[in-house]
Amino acid sequence: MKSTEAAAKAPTGKVNWVLFNPKTYATILYLLLSLPLGIIYFTVAITGLTLSIGLTPIFIGIPLFFGVAKMLNGIVSFEQSMIRHILGLPAAPVTHSNNQESEAGYSWFMRMVRGFDGGLFIRNLMLILLRFVTGIVFFVIMVTVLSLGLGLIALPVVHIILMKEIQVDILENSLFSYFNIDWTYNQQYMLYVGVGLVLFWIALRVVNGLMQIQRRIMYVDEPYQATQPAAPLRDQMQSPFQSQYYDQPVNDKGLMQPAYREP
Repeated sequence: MKSTEAAAKAPTGKVNWVLFNPKTYATILYLLLSLPLGIIYFTVAITGLTLSIGLTPIFIGIPLFFGVAKMLNGIVSFEQSMIRHILGLPAAPVTHSNNQESEAGYSWFMRMVRGFDGGLFIRNLMLILLRFVTGIVFFVIMVTVLSLGLGLIALPVVHIILMKEIQVDILENSLFSYFNIDWTYNQQYMLYVGVGLVLFWIALRVVNGLMQIQRRIMYVDEPYQATQPAAPLRDQMQSPFQSQYYDQPVNDKGLMQPAYREP
């Protein structure tokens, strides 16, 4: 029973202990690469569609269009598999097509035409456009929050180097001087490093949250949801069964008489 319930649940892929989890830093690398990859995907998709439409009068654009549709499907599948690998999710279930044997006698062009799915093409094109937008937005958010935390952590080292090399005191007009708080540099260092560690931990949580958003945008959980069983067979067998007979009454002679339920 427990194994059946475990199989019915979709994998979560959530990241715990973000500071020491390799998934967090793999996510940072993924979001850093998301900006150039999103630009490449968008450029390839728009260029391929434009060429296929422009070359349609000379017939070259028609097979080029189906090739672009196949390429977009491959890009989306690659992105989904990369997110699964980073989050440690199991591989997507393989769907076997029943039309492979029936399409054996067709040419490559007819196989491309018969394998084309208009709804899937529109969805993949929209996902590529969203991947381009989220690649820019997520990159900016991640760099901002990580830079804020790492900047405060590295502030004491930067201050010491500037003081010794070019005699510039970046903490001379700090926030403490406005409130007449007479703290030494070491006390200020401890405060900045402590606040920086907290902000860096929050930034890692934000990064993992961005990855979960990207996971939902790219329909990573769609294959798992399609293969979930509706209800375990054992639960259906243990469902309460109500008899069609009422409690059997007893006549004057002490014999039990069957009583049927009225429809």
